[in-house]
Amino acid sequence: MKKQGVLEDSLIWFGAAVSIAEIITGTYFSSLGFTKAMAAIIIGHIFGCFLLYLAAIIGARLNMSAMESVKYSFGSKGFAIFAIINIIQLVAWTGIMIYDGAIAAGNIFNIGNWIWSLVIGFLIIFWIFIGIKNLGPVNKISMTLLFVLSLVLAFVIFKNRGASLGISGNELSFGNGVELSIAMPLSWIPLIADYSKDYDNYKKSSLASVLAYGIVSFFMYTIGLSASLFAGTNDIGEIMLKSGMGVLGLLIIVLSTVTTTFLDAYSAGVSANSLNKNIDIKKCGILVTIIGTIGAIIFPMDDITDFLYFIGSVFAPMIAILIADFFIIKIDRTGEDFYLKNIIIWIIGFIIYRILLNTDVIIGATFLSILITIALTLIVEKITKRSKIK
Repeated sequence: MKKQGVLEDSLIWFGAAVSIAEIITGTYFSSLGFTKAMAAIIIGHIFGCFLLYLAAIIGARLNMSAMESVKYSFGSKGFAIFAIINIIQLVAWTGIMIYDGAIAAGNIFNIGNWIWSLVIGFLIIFWIFIGIKNLGPVNKISMTLLFVLSLVLAFVIFKNRGASLGISGNELSFGNGVELSIAMPLSWIPLIADYSKDYDNYKKSSLASVLAYGIVSFFMYTIGLSASLFAGTNDIGEIMLKSGMGVLGLLIIVLSTVTTTFLDAYSAGVSANSLNKNIDIKKCGILVTIIGTIGAIIFPMDDITDFLYFIGSVFAPMIAILIADFFIIKIDRTGEDFYLKNIIIWIIGFIIYRILLNTDVIIGATFLSILITIALTLIVEKITKRSKIK
């Protein structure tokens, strides 16, 4: 099997971070004002990307896709719980990304949002058809273009940013801001091992991939925040117009939507394949893109904050248990069908996350819920060992 080099790996995750969803999420921080918002974005990205790195390392060492590596903690059949949830959230992500891209593109060049949805959907299918192993030259060209366009956008926005302290709209607390910053890297945890398992040098490539994603994601959040403060709106299409981007803005919107959403659709195929090896990854990815495109045309998908929090509540306790088992306890549960103890701990972790989310923890619900879930996993393991000795 052809292994991926550090540059190719980094370009994949560069493309994942240059995303309309990342910019839009950055606009949600505007009510905090620039200084507090930047602090929340930095704190969230450092912790979220650290978790993303650990997930990449686990998948690479086990030589398993993201969802298959979950077998290590939840059993050879128990992992299916998360694989199914992951497929559902990736279908939703595909629809959300196409919807956001179509709305934003339509605000610049109005030919109908449904037409833009079809255009973006077709390009994603083309990316899938080329295949992750053959995207090297295409990625280098598209990422270079995206990088240049993003720099132009940032220059225009920062040049015109005034002294606005925030815009009207839903008030975001600092703790929820940290949580929204963690949420994006956290949303990639169920995917990253789909790629890190094929890294030539998994340590260097995992670090390079996460750094590429984290730095560019931070940049995208900052663009969204600054653009919102400058333009006085959270509408990315309107922001592009007020920034005078025009056709360049249109290219950013379409190309970034394709390079990010491709990973969602492709990984949905990988997760489906982990459930049934007879499922063709590419064909499933294309099907997911078609479903997402139809969803983008039919359903409104304007506010994704609750969706991001749901992803956190599912996958934060999951990765916490996996980290505890893989790095600390070092016991492989793959030999069991369902490892019920960890499944119960995950349910408790899910509940803890939802409670903490409503109490507005200043460091974010993810950080504290992961610490609690790891501690609970270790305590249960210790009690279990003692009971077996007796």
